[in-house]
Amino acid sequence: MNISERIAQFLSAEGFAVAGASTNRDKYGNKVLRCYMQHGRHVVPVNPHASTVEGLASVASVSDLPGNIKSLSVITPPKITEQVVVAAIAKGIANIWMQPGAQSDEAIRRCEEAGINLIADGSCLLVVLGYHED
Repeated sequence: MNISERIAQFLSAEGFAVAGASTNRDKYGNKVLRCYMQHGRHVVPVNPHASTVEGLASVASVSDLPGNIKSLSVITPPKITEQVVVAAIAKGIANIWMQPGAQSDEAIRRCEEAGINLIADGSCLLVVLGYHED
């Protein structure tokens, strides 16, 4: 698949999650979450330190996500991304979008080996969907 097809498959999911969702509105982990919300997408924040993010109930880890979540945005440091990918594979996540700066060679390799639809080429969800500060 080319990158446009990978993005289309990612966005066709019924449910999304954001690993690295932040309560700080200046952080990209918050902006990506709000971008999903702005576009009426069902999204679950993943944050081990907050029970809610932007008014949405948060889960502590990817392993706690509901079964209908098949697309995962990752906005974490590369070493954390590697842990997130292991949990996502175990959870049955089909699509992973590593936002710029979250990628690591190890995390990419694991996704490819698991047959996950991966976006890790520097594409940014905020640009693709169109994000605006509110």
